[in-house]
Amino acid sequence: MGNIIAIVGRPNVGKSTLFNRLTESRQAIVEEMSGVTRDRIYGKGNWNGQDFSVIDTGGYVRGSEDIFESEIRKQVEIAIDEANAIIFMVDVTTGITDLDERVAELLRQSKKKIYIAANKVDNTKLVGMSSEFWSFGVGDVYDLSATNGSGTGDLLDDIVANFDKPTDEEETELPKFTIIGKPNVGKSSLANALIGEDRNIVTPISGTTRDAVNTRYKAFGFDFLLVDTAGIRKKSKVNEDIEYYSVLRSVRAIESADVCIFMIDATEGVQKQDLNIYYMCEKNHKGVVVLVNKWDLIEKGNKTTKEMEDKVRQQLAPFNDVPIIFTSTVTKQRIHKALEAAMRVYENRTKKIQTSVLNEVMQEEIENYPPPSVKGKYINIKFVSQLPTHAPAFAFFCNLPQYVRDNYKRFLENKLREHFDFEGVPVRIFFRKK
Repeated sequence: MGNIIAIVGRPNVGKSTLFNRLTESRQAIVEEMSGVTRDRIYGKGNWNGQDFSVIDTGGYVRGSEDIFESEIRKQVEIAIDEANAIIFMVDVTTGITDLDERVAELLRQSKKKIYIAANKVDNTKLVGMSSEFWSFGVGDVYDLSATNGSGTGDLLDDIVANFDKPTDEEETELPKFTIIGKPNVGKSSLANALIGEDRNIVTPISGTTRDAVNTRYKAFGFDFLLVDTAGIRKKSKVNEDIEYYSVLRSVRAIESADVCIFMIDATEGVQKQDLNIYYMCEKNHKGVVVLVNKWDLIEKGNKTTKEMEDKVRQQLAPFNDVPIIFTSTVTKQRIHKALEAAMRVYENRTKKIQTSVLNEVMQEEIENYPPPSVKGKYINIKFVSQLPTHAPAFAFFCNLPQYVRDNYKRFLENKLREHFDFEGVPVRIFFRKK
């Protein structure tokens, strides 16, 4: 289970700057997915060898200081639901405001570990001005400057030291599937169609986290855990579940799963909010099965599945080698097929290819289409091996790894997919010095 840090606080205290600082450090060493620009509300970071996710709960809140209390309340509720650690940001240059008091009041109800980040301590004159924030009584206070980075190391040292330690092996080796998608696409209907009516084939297993419940589904030749997390099946406390909040509600669910059953509404097609959720699966290297739900409302019309499928693949590019299934949770049409696809994707995600076979196939492809030379230098790829990671990743060993272009990486990825079937799974490719 991944560790998640949430950043909360009133507007203009520097939440997004801190978010960028916690996640950017990693961008340099992690290949960023090509394609669409991501909304920076969710990112990955690493400190002292520990990976974590960061959510910037205030990333979307529009409006000035007189922002509605309800918006702040939503941010804090999501942080309390989703995160292991909460950074409560305040500003030393303004001191305690009414809005800070309200945030603190909400945080007092949480049992999560809270760290108060007194931001904008940009020079020595301001050191010590943060002492008033101890009066909140929610956690320790850390002086920092999100802009120049001072103090963030001490804060991260303490956060990481208190993270949940990864358990050796979770209680089961069963595949974990989770149903994701924006509100009202039919997630609950699908969960109920699978497990709701036929209670005798499901055994609740208490989850590996405080807020996830895994339900075992064992019927019709399937055996897996359906990961149901806060905000996935139960109605969230956030009523007007607007775009941003529903994306963040999916964080825990996605990180807990092996395969995400990603639902979109056939009557609306793929929207920006859907893409935000989809990219989180990609960023976490999860398997994906796309369900175009409510197809029963379309079929009487004149749109064919082929047209719709082509359009969806186009919108999901560049990672669009995924199974797309047209379903209706009302008529239960093709639900069985969706589970079969999820099992297949799970197998693809855990597939290991023999090194000899991998080299035999890929060396031939490389000989037929070698990497283009750069500045008169020829790239010579000698050897390829699969890395021992949870999701498919391959290292290509060559003389000049720094000169390999992205389009050649895509060529190799397409060839791996063509020969070895990684449908539904993001594939990562690294070039290393031989």
